[in-house]
Amino acid sequence: MRYVLVLILFLLCNITGWAQSATTEALHKKHSEALAAFFYHNTLRMINQSENKEFDDLIKDIEKMKFLMIDKGKNFGAPEYKKLVSDYKRESFEEMMTSRHQGKNFDVFVKEKNGDTKGMLVLINDSTNLYVLDIVGKISLDKVTELYSTLGESADIGKRIKDFAKKNDD
Repeated sequence: MRYVLVLILFLLCNITGWAQSATTEALHKKHSEALAAFFYHNTLRMINQSENKEFDDLIKDIEKMKFLMIDKGKNFGAPEYKKLVSDYKRESFEEMMTSRHQGKNFDVFVKEKNGDTKGMLVLINDSTNLYVLDIVGKISLDKVTELYSTLGESADIGKRIKDFAKKNDD
């Protein structure tokens, strides 16, 4: 019986170790109207319709990813963003990089264990929307904007993002 309990505990620890961030889950729950998409490694490979070798290399270490697009409207300003960042830092995410690309601010956070990157978080912020890429796995820091651009250019995903943004502009 003891071995069964140890096995169950071991499985639960492994499952929770690979889960998305609790802060991302709480953010999604609070903003249930947000556009959400989940990608696993194979799903990301299917986006690569042109079989681009560079894109395959970009996603090779991504186990899964959650994408959120939140209309900031009246409910999400600078104080809420600061609290969000603080909540991620409480989960042991460390700020690694801040940059700008096509009028958007990119803040990249990394969670490491024993020097190995276990997860990444990309917050993409513009005047109207907050985009969250919660990644189990890793990508090269200099490729973050490329991943975001590729998702936006993907026929189906890009259309959903544009439709969601247009709906919120109306």
